[in-house]
Amino acid sequence: MSPSLRAFFQNDRFARHNGIELLDAGPGWAKAQLAVGDHHLNAANVVHGGALFTLADLVFAVASNSHGRLALGINVSISYLKAARGPLLTAEAQEVACSSKLGTYTMEVRDAAGELVALAQGTVFRKDSPLPA
Repeated sequence: MSPSLRAFFQNDRFARHNGIELLDAGPGWAKAQLAVGDHHLNAANVVHGGALFTLADLVFAVASNSHGRLALGINVSISYLKAARGPLLTAEAQEVACSSKLGTYTMEVRDAAGELVALAQGTVFRKDSPLPA
């Protein structure tokens, strides 16, 4: 992962607040994990959909900004496939299409057993400006 990309996402205070750890990234892809804590659970004692979305959204953001230009999400949809439980969730984003103005990505969230628990798709608008320092 490039030092500028890592530095940019170290400033993602919401991901840090939720305990998400960025593992790795390269052009058009990213991987992160979340150690599930009690505060990530909903009333049914499964991982809250917002926690799953936040994990998927971080890898989406990292993958889409991995080309060095500022990319901003314009649409994301997520499908929750099964109840997610801890102790660890992993998400990966993969670039599907990339043009000068738009990028499309898929994000998979898996539990510790490797089972797919959520699947997301997102689109970004690519600005002409580089990532802020």
